[in-house]
Amino acid sequence: MLVALKTLLGTLLLPPGGPLLLAGAGLWLLARRKKGAGSTRAAWTLAATGFAALWLLSTPVIADVLTRLTEHYPALDLDRPVRGQAIVILGGGTARTAPEYGGQAAGLQLLERVSYGAYVARRTGLPVLVSGTPDETDAMRATLSRDFGITARWVDADSRDTFDNARLSARLLEADRIGRVVLVTSSNHEWRAVQEFLSAGLEVEPAPVHVWTPDRRELSDYLPDAAGMWQSRQALHELVGDVARPVLSATHLRRHGA
Repeated sequence: MLVALKTLLGTLLLPPGGPLLLAGAGLWLLARRKKGAGSTRAAWTLAATGFAALWLLSTPVIADVLTRLTEHYPALDLDRPVRGQAIVILGGGTARTAPEYGGQAAGLQLLERVSYGAYVARRTGLPVLVSGTPDETDAMRATLSRDFGITARWVDADSRDTFDNARLSARLLEADRIGRVVLVTSSNHEWRAVQEFLSAGLEVEPAPVHVWTPDRRELSDYLPDAAGMWQSRQALHELVGDVARPVLSATHLRRHGA
């Protein structure tokens, strides 16, 4: 129930839903104003704010700023000793049935996590745990085996969010007395994921994917596009989630333990 509510609120409040609702409310008030009700100034303010937010959040330069606010860890340095006992790759993004492969395949974001997790596994020789929904874990296992020759030792296919990832991964690893993991997920998600895994009783070495790096700006970075909107949405999801996580824990709605 809580996961469904989170999904609904995310759809309504995060871009593009939130800005569109603001703009729609402003246009609705303008329509009412023509009938002699409502405030013209408030209506124009809402509409302009909604459209401006939609434009700004769609620009790559704003999306990059928001993404940098979510990132707290540098890339994992594999030239130094890795103390983790296992690699945990978190699901996320999309998984699909791929006729070209004759089975399941990971979407772009998920593929990036799986690819890097496989790279770390080859460099360190550590066993791999995959955690996510049934579709995600099927795709992760298939991609690891087919494309990288790696078999996941543990599979958590019952997780619906990061809280579940941490709780169920800790339960699986406890049976093998594993208490320290290398955690592979997207760089904008790494901070929140690490907090959940720490709360679940595991020590964590962060291994973020798609770490932001400075680049020369181009004119197109100041113009809206779909990729910018998607990136802003992902970043805002993490920023809001980082605020909500301790609140949910404090109210015992989602808490790993004492």
